[in-house]
Amino acid sequence: MSLTKTIPAPVRSAVAELLAELHAKSGCETFGVTGEQFTEILCEVTAKYLPHSANHNECRTFLLTVRVEELALARACAAGNNAAWEVFLTRYREKLYQSALRIAREDSAARDLADSLYAELYGTTLRDGQRVSKLASFTGRGSLEGWLRTVLAQEFVNRYRRTKRLVSLEEENQEGVQFAAPEPEPVPAADSRLAFATDAALGELPGEDRFVLATYYLDGRTLAEVARMLRVHESTISRKVDKLAKLLRKKILSGLVQQGMGRRQAEEALDVDVRDLQINIRRSLAQESTVPAFSEKKDSLQFEQKAARRAKS
Repeated sequence: MSLTKTIPAPVRSAVAELLAELHAKSGCETFGVTGEQFTEILCEVTAKYLPHSANHNECRTFLLTVRVEELALARACAAGNNAAWEVFLTRYREKLYQSALRIAREDSAARDLADSLYAELYGTTLRDGQRVSKLASFTGRGSLEGWLRTVLAQEFVNRYRRTKRLVSLEEENQEGVQFAAPEPEPVPAADSRLAFATDAALGELPGEDRFVLATYYLDGRTLAEVARMLRVHESTISRKVDKLAKLLRKKILSGLVQQGMGRRQAEEALDVDVRDLQINIRRSLAQESTVPAFSEKKDSLQFEQKAARRAKS
């Protein structure tokens, strides 16, 4: 059964209206991506980010913000199109290495970090007869270059974690580590425009900024730990986090106003109980959706509480 048959009608109608324009703009034909295939991709991306109640105009507005050329290239690579992969390497091979060098700070480590991603990006393994490529998770919400930097940064963090020895809960307690209880299930109440504006603001951030926010707010690492990972001074990270919190608040307010809210209404929307905000913060920062539902809610709560305190300070 076609994916579009499981998609809300407003999404399908908006995609149908804009398909010719977006398909031509994306350069899909260069990589053999048909209109039908691109329709499914656009429906998938739109349904993933917009609430089920989104109307035709909201879907249309969203689709016009998607970076369709980069989306088509990434999905063609994920499908195993050699021409697309050659274009990808020409455009991003050196950028991948430079991003890895900024993260790893050492040439051989940077090349190893960048090279480790190629197999995952190309999709050399199969699952249920389908290629498994990390590029299939790119949604075009931000730039492909920024997304690649985020993926590199996350791989760097994963490697860092693997080098740490496991310790017992007793040892953790002796070190003063606190284990938080699960948050209660939230009750949906917040204006969906707030979730959309927040998601859009996070998606526009460069990969390195998203890495800092995810590591500090979601992974619970201290400023000193983030600074050590990036090999900069703790005060540098502290200033960056403060700056990003204020920038996000400004961007979210602007996004709410663009969606028709008055300035005062937008300010009031930002004062909503963060437990009522339905958005997967981790997915917005990393463009991945593999986090369990409990983690999504906890991430949203921790992120919004800490970011709000910093933005207002």
